[in-house]
Amino acid sequence: MPLSPTAPLGRLLLDATLFGLSGIVLLIVGYYLWEMITPYNLRLEIHENKNIAVAIVAGAFVIGMAIVIAAALSIVR
Repeated sequence: MPLSPTAPLGRLLLDATLFGLSGIVLLIVGYYLWEMITPYNLRLEIHENKNIAVAIVAGAFVIGMAIVIAAALSIVR
């Protein structure tokens, strides 16, 4: 049930906090799943080998996951 604009501020803040935290948790879980699936270690490639291509792909993946999660969470409301 969508909240009306006159809903109590506490309820709106609670909803925003819960949706934000669930989005962050889903993003972290997605990143670690992707790291388990890929045949190389992302942290090793980015930090020690200074592989810029892997860093760009990892950044694009995180942004893509964030967009999908944000869209999914906004539909729930």
